[in-house]
Amino acid sequence: MSPGPGDGVVGDDLRVRVPPLKCQGIKTKLVPAISRYLDRDPEGVWIEPFLGSGVVVLNILPQKAILADTNPHMIRFYQAIQDGEIDGQKTRVFLEREGSRLATGGEEHYYRVRERFNSYGCPLDFLFLNRSCFNGVVRFNSKGHFNVPYGHKPQRFAPAYITKIVNQVEGFSAATRMLDWSFVCQDFQKTIQDAASRDFVYCDPPYVGRHVDYYHPWDERQENRLYGSLKNTRARFMLSTWHSNRHRENRFIQELWSEFPILTQEHFYHVGAYEKNRKPMLEAIITNYQPTNSVKEPVREVEQFILLEKEAGYVPAVDSPLASQGNR
Repeated sequence: MSPGPGDGVVGDDLRVRVPPLKCQGIKTKLVPAISRYLDRDPEGVWIEPFLGSGVVVLNILPQKAILADTNPHMIRFYQAIQDGEIDGQKTRVFLEREGSRLATGGEEHYYRVRERFNSYGCPLDFLFLNRSCFNGVVRFNSKGHFNVPYGHKPQRFAPAYITKIVNQVEGFSAATRMLDWSFVCQDFQKTIQDAASRDFVYCDPPYVGRHVDYYHPWDERQENRLYGSLKNTRARFMLSTWHSNRHRENRFIQELWSEFPILTQEHFYHVGAYEKNRKPMLEAIITNYQPTNSVKEPVREVEQFILLEKEAGYVPAVDSPLASQGNR
């Protein structure tokens, strides 16, 4: 069975589930590489100090996970899905209503929703802004206000696009029902220091030196704090960061991370006002163990997840990525 429109992407013979939120640096196309080089104890806890969009955990599907971020709106959104405050039907009704208003009101309506979100922090408003702002960027100012401008696509929420987002919400909802995931808003240092020896820490921090702050600034001091935390952790870890592009190199690869095994993978960087500015870069995958090339464990967990769905009587939308996985 073919996937629904835009429900997932395919790479390295692995179908990648796409989360309902997007952000700069999202690792959708790197999920196969990340999965390939994992080496973790399945009895341990999967820990993400930088949850972001949630694309990695959505594809690894660990039984137990601690998912943290300093951005309270990311955490609040996924907590709302987990608690049932947001589901596919509520998402559809909301996006149909607000999408219709965007189609007639355009820029004026976008900024009305942005002002409303900055006043009340509604998770569905956050989803609307994330999908209608400029280039899907997540960015907040020093006052904690979302400040990304309008994306100038008044017809953004066409029926097929809404269905795609609804399927993504339902997919994430199924995962949070079947698996033991905790969402917490806290500093990465605390998240890492709580990791035990059998746990696995996956880190996807903002790219240092790339001027892509998405909630709090990320600079040399923060990169050094992260290095100290990972160097001293009892758990195994994997870190994703940028290695180089055609113009320059990430100096912290040599200054901080060179003592660890480093793999590289080409990654297309999507943030930029013009397509000519959206260029590939080399991603560094850094670990504190010697990685091997294997996808056996993630595939096993996908099969386990489908079995859990069937046992719970969950029937996904016919064109959802979960339905596609179950019929492969």
